[in-house]
Amino acid sequence: MTTALRASAAPSTASGIGPQLKDAGLAALVAAVLLAPILGMETTPGPDGRLTLAFHFDLVAIGVVLVFLGRLALALFLRGRPPVRAREGGAVSAFVSRNAAWFGLAGLAFAIALPLLPFSSRYVIDVATTVVIYVMLGWGLNIVVGLAGLLDLGYVAFYAVGAYSYALFAQWFGFGFWMCLPIAGLLAATAGVLLGFPVLRLRGDYLAIVTLGFGEIIRLVLVNWYEVTGGPNGIADIPRPSFFGFPFTRNPAEGETAFHQLFGLEFSTLHRVIFLYYLALALALVTNLFVLRIRKLPIGRAWEALREDEIACKALGINPTNTKLTAFALGAMFGGFAGSFFATRQGFISPESFTFIESAIILAIVVLGGMGSQIGVVLAATVIVLLPELSRELETYRMLFFGAAMVLIMIWRPRGLLAHREPTLRLGTATGATSLSARGGGP
Repeated sequence: MTTALRASAAPSTASGIGPQLKDAGLAALVAAVLLAPILGMETTPGPDGRLTLAFHFDLVAIGVVLVFLGRLALALFLRGRPPVRAREGGAVSAFVSRNAAWFGLAGLAFAIALPLLPFSSRYVIDVATTVVIYVMLGWGLNIVVGLAGLLDLGYVAFYAVGAYSYALFAQWFGFGFWMCLPIAGLLAATAGVLLGFPVLRLRGDYLAIVTLGFGEIIRLVLVNWYEVTGGPNGIADIPRPSFFGFPFTRNPAEGETAFHQLFGLEFSTLHRVIFLYYLALALALVTNLFVLRIRKLPIGRAWEALREDEIACKALGINPTNTKLTAFALGAMFGGFAGSFFATRQGFISPESFTFIESAIILAIVVLGGMGSQIGVVLAATVIVLLPELSRELETYRMLFFGAAMVLIMIWRPRGLLAHREPTLRLGTATGATSLSARGGGP
C-alpha cells in the first residue's frame, strides 16, 4: 500500500516543467503586448520636418525573451518551496527588530555626517532631503495604515493642507516658518478629523475609495479656488526659513546679519541647502520619537488592537470612534508638518505637486518597508527615491526599470523589506500565571 501511495504521488512531485512553461509563456505574451508600444515604436522627425514612426521590434523580442526566461527561472526556483505565508518575516527582519536601536543610531550618525562626507555635493544633499521628506511622510502615514490598520489613499491631501497653510499665512500675515509650522500641523489635523468622521463605519476597500475621493476634493479645491490658492498657477515667492533670524543672503538688508557673516564664512548657496537638510532631518526625528513613544501608550496599543480585530476592541471596552479619529488626526498632523517644510524648501507650490501619485508613492513606502516598521519606512523611502535617480541614464526607460525593480522586490519580500512585526504588549504565561510582558514596537 505504501508503494502504491508513493507511485501515485510521484507524478505530482516530479511532473516536469509543463506548468512553469505555460506560466512563463503567459508572462511573455503580456510583456509583448505591453512592450510593443513602449519599446517597439518611437516617433522621430522626418526629413520634411514631420514626425515619422520608427519601429524597433528587435528590442521587443529581446524584452519578451528576457521576461520568458526570468519568469521560468523564478517559477523553477519557487517550485517545491514553502508557501509565501510560511516564509514571511525571516531571520533578517527578526535580527533588525532585535537590534533596531543600533541600526537607528548608525543611520542617524550617517545622516548627520552626510553633508560633511567627501562625496557630498549639492545634488547629493538635495536628494537626501527628498528622502527625508518621504521618510517623514511615511512615518506619518504609518500611524494610520501600519498601526491602526486603516487604508488611506488620500494622505496627500494633508500634505497639501500643510503646504498651502504655510504659504498663505506667510504671505498674508508675514508669519515666519516656526510660527506657521504648528498652524500647518493643526489645520492638517483638523482636516484629518473631518475625514475621519464620515468614514468611521467603513473598512477596507470602501475606506480606501472614500479617502481617495477626499484627496481629489482637496486638489480640486486648490485648482478652482483661484482667489485664495492661485488656482493652477499656484503660489510663488514663498518665504524661505532663516537660521533663527539670520537670512541666507549675500547682501542682507540694513541692520540685518547674514548667516555667513555671523560665523565669519564666505558666502555660499550651499549653506541654505545644508540648513534645509538638517531642518528636515530634525522634523523627521521628532516624528519618529513621537511615534515610538505613543505606540507604547494606551492609545498606541488601542491602534494595534484595532488593526488586529475591531470587534474584539469593542468587546474590551475600547472606543473605536476615538481610536480612529486620533489615528487620522495625528497622521495628518505630521503630513502637514512635511507639507509646510516642502513649501518653504521649494519657494513655490501648485496643485500639480499634490496629485494621487504622491499618495500612491507614500503608501508604497509604508507597504514596501513593512507595515508598522519604522526602519522599514526609511529603507523603502531610500529605495523609491534613489532608484529613479540612479536610472536617469536610461532616459525614457527609467520608469520601466523602476516598475520592474518594484515588482522584483515585492516578489522577494511580499510583506515588505522588514515584515517582522511585534505587538507592543504580548500576553504570556510565566510560572503558570498569565502576565503582560512589554515588548519593543518592532523596527
